Amino acid sequence: MCLDKGYDYPQVRELVEAWGYTAHIRARGEEVKEKHKIPGYRARRWVVERTHSWLNRFRRLLVRWEKEVENYVAMLHFACAWISFRAAGLFG
Repeated sequence: MCLDKGYDYPQVRELVEAWGYTAHIRARGEEVKEKHKIPGYRARRWVVERTHSWLNRFRRLLVRWEKEVENYVAMLHFACAWISFRAAGLFG
């Protein structure tokens, strides 16, 4: 699980470990040091930010018209499937 320095707390690290994930949490100032050392360095967070941007293109998810949780989750799954199919080139 990739998190930024806003989540750099022992409680968060314990919770992520309890859920069975590997924590990739940057300490404060660590990312700036890596940026200076490695030319062309990009943060890992861009994957999450890009995915949120793609999901925000579905107005029904962005505005949250659905009142039932099951309907919202179904639309979220549909949007993720649609994004995956488009990335795979199945719809043109």
